[in-house]
This record gives sequence, structure tokens and C-alpha cells, in this order.
Amino acid sequence: MTRQIAVVAFAQTDHRRSTEESSEVEMLMPVLHGVLRQTGLRTADIGFTCSGSSDYLAGRAFSFTLALDGVGAWPPISESHVEMDGAWALYEAWTKLLTGDADTALVYSYGKCSPGSVRDVLTRQLDPYYVAPLWPDSVALAALQAQALIDAGDTDEAALAAVGARSRADAAANPHAQRTGPPPHDDPVVRPLRAGDCPPVGDGAAAVILAAGDRARELCERPAWIRGVDHRIEAHALGVRDLTDSPSARLAAEQAGAFERPFDTAELHAPFSSQEIVLRKALRLGDDVRVNPSGGALAANPVMAAGLIRIGEAAARIHRGESDRALAHATSGPCLQQNLVAVLEGDPR
Repeated sequence: MTRQIAVVAFAQTDHRRSTEESSEVEMLMPVLHGVLRQTGLRTADIGFTCSGSSDYLAGRAFSFTLALDGVGAWPPISESHVEMDGAWALYEAWTKLLTGDADTALVYSYGKCSPGSVRDVLTRQLDPYYVAPLWPDSVALAALQAQALIDAGDTDEAALAAVGARSRADAAANPHAQRTGPPPHDDPVVRPLRAGDCPPVGDGAAAVILAAGDRARELCERPAWIRGVDHRIEAHALGVRDLTDSPSARLAAEQAGAFERPFDTAELHAPFSSQEIVLRKALRLGDDVRVNPSGGALAANPVMAAGLIRIGEAAARIHRGESDRALAHATSGPCLQQNLVAVLEGDPR
């Protein structure tokens, strides 16, 4: 890459079980204003805007166009949208800045899961002929993956519970987290997964600002430079995949340059505790790497924003001087079907 791009600002909502009193635009406005305020930029100063959301969550086509009211589309702006988690919107914006067509980009994403059953909505990601008609929801499919890990000897229920407990304990220091404190000791939601192994259902939004080269240094005291980004996809059919491994995450990390030097931090988008086990192995993360100090998706999982939040949280730690080299991961689809990996670094201190 001949042009260096950095995350220079990050903001997110306080994630809640329901925000029925506000629309998507009203939920987004404070986040968009907050991320611009951090840099002193105005909407007119942004060279490119890209968003990520899902019309299936909103229940209406082209719902993302309404969210542009929160950005301000006049005077006309250069804008794009992906029907994916905001991490993929960041990937598009990063590519746009690499071309030199813009020096700054605003990336935002949001998801309101409270109006309906998100477990049912996510079945629309499945094969429409053979799998979706059976209505296996996201928790049931994650339970299949967890059981495969247990059967392979890669983990057990106690180890899964420890992941959930650690995530909630770390989330106590995160004022935006939806869940904190000890996980409940209750019956399995879908065996072998218990409530502490599963993500909360909630509403939330996030935004980041990207900037190139010297512009990044003008806007942020310690930019989080994106050294590489890559995303890969597993086979759609679950029956042809080894659910105990994630070769797509491993390949994305390799292509992003993740294995060139050690990390001190990793923000993994693992909505289920069993998926953190898979990702730790695929991404070669040892015990010396701080994993999900924010609490991760087990503490707050606004669909379509949780992946972008992982990148934002990793960048924010670099901004604060708490990390020098961080890995950020986002996923979409059942059982880690799609995986994006970003490598972030701060300037040497």
C-alpha cells in the first residue's frame, strides 16, 4: 500500500435491550455528532460516507436511506451502503481512501434487534431451499458448533462458561456494555450453550472516522493505522465445513499481515463463547494476548454494528496508549461463515 489510512475517532451508543422510544435516526444522531466532535470535522469536511445495516431488522426495504437524515445529505455527499456489518462498510471506505479519491471517511452502522425475534430474522441467511425451511435459528446452529468442539476435545462446558464470565467481568469497565457481572447459572438455552454463552439481544450503533496520511495526524494525537484488512468466506453449506476450525479467519489474518509480529490486544467478534475458542486457535492467539478487554459481543451485540465496534474498540485502545498492535475481527453468517480481520498499529512511542 502506498497510502496509509488510520482510524482517528470512534463513538458508540450505550447498548440497551430496547430503544423503542427512538427511531434509528434518533439513535444514530448522538453517535454521529460525537465522532465528528472528536476530530473537529463537519459533515461537509467528510470526503466519503459508508454505512452498514440490514433491512431485514427494520422490516422495510431501503430503510438505510432514512438514516441519512442523521448524516445530512445536503449539500450532496459521496455515499455508499453495504447490507452487512459496519466492518465491511469500513473495508469499502478504506479501499476508497486508498485510491486517493478522498482523504477522510465517515463509517457508521446500527441495528435495532428489539422490534422482533432476531433469532428468526437471522434464519434468512441460510440456504433457502434445504436449511432455512427447517428454521434452525442462530443459537441452535451455534450449539451445534459448540457440541462439535466438545466432541473433538477442544473445550468443555466449564471452559465455555469461563469465557462468558471473563467477558462480563471485563465489560464492567465498559460504560457502553449491555451486560456485566456474573453470568446466570441456569439451564441450557440450547444444549450445551447456556445464557452466559450467548449474546444479549439489544439495540445500538457505532461510527468511526478514517483519515489518510498527514491528515490523520492532524485529526488525532495517536492514530490507529490500518496495516492490513482482508475478509474471506466459508462454504454456505454447513455440512461441508469443519465447525471446529475457521480457515477463512486464518486466511484473512494471513493476508492482512496478522502473523508478521505479535499482538498485545485482540477484539474478536465472537457472539458465542464457543466461537472465541475457534477464533483463538485459527488466529494463533496465545495467553499473552488480551482478548476482548471491552467485554466483546457477549457483553453487547447490536447486529450489524458489533463487528465495527470491535475495530473501534481496538483503535480506541491505541488512541489511549493502552495498545501498540491490535487485531480486530468481525464475522457474519452462521457459525463464523464470513470473517474480516484488520491489523491496527500505533506510532512507536
